[in-house]
Amino acid sequence: MIIKRLFFALSVLWICTSCGKSQPAFTEKDCIMDPQDREIAEQFFSQTAGLRGLSTGELVVKAGKFLLGTPYVGQTLEVSDSEKLVINLRELDCTTFAENCLALARTLRMKKPEFDDFARQLQFIRYRDGIRNGYPSRLHYFSDWIYDNNRKKTVKDMSQEIAHTLIPNLVNFMTTHKKNYPALTNNPDFMSTMAGLEAEISGRMTWFIPKNNLPEFEDKLNDGDILGITTDIEGLDISHVVVALRIDGRIRFIHASSTERKVVISDEPLFDYLSRSKMSSGIMVARPL
Repeated sequence: MIIKRLFFALSVLWICTSCGKSQPAFTEKDCIMDPQDREIAEQFFSQTAGLRGLSTGELVVKAGKFLLGTPYVGQTLEVSDSEKLVINLRELDCTTFAENCLALARTLRMKKPEFDDFARQLQFIRYRDGIRNGYPSRLHYFSDWIYDNNRKKTVKDMSQEIAHTLIPNLVNFMTTHKKNYPALTNNPDFMSTMAGLEAEISGRMTWFIPKNNLPEFEDKLNDGDILGITTDIEGLDISHVVVALRIDGRIRFIHASSTERKVVISDEPLFDYLSRSKMSSGIMVARPL
């Protein structure tokens, strides 16, 4: 256990101190991407170079606005039998939108942001302990994503501090709907691993802000907070991921919308959006660090 904790601490230190150090470039064996992805990231770094002094949350919003209009495409990470790092800034779903915004923001705060730094940040954010080691190492459940990234200090889990409300978080959707996940169907060994991870996640204490209480706590949300919209769907923790944005004193959000088929700013406040959804129960809050 001591060795494992030491290895994790060194991994965090390596990512956080990579600025200014020469690191090997990602190659085709490491990731799947298009030349346009590099161009998009470098364009963002160029256009926002003078904003490096902003908070990470503010830079997450800048990244979100930069990506407005990007087409919504689901399952962009399910493109290879081997678990490679998928970099796709041309097509986004709700989770990859939030991950890419956070990775772009964290990279921009470096002295000399480069695409390879962005790729490392994205991998660090997307995978358990920041280590890509097969399909189960990806943080598939948002409650696990917050838990792991809170440990890695890329975000702070704010839900307990804000609302002090526990959510019954029993996740098993992936293993009970394995036909929706080709990697589980094609690799039986992954099923037992995922079942173990689901049990571990379900055994944790998890907090949220109930949607009926959101007006009471709306002033405690910050621009750039990454919000998981919790759901009553059995076996799932969240149904959507958005980035908070305050407009005219109300919390709205930027998100990759499956309805509008692109990245947009919501037309209505978050509370109104949640109130219209019978399946939505509240939000989990991850504050970028």
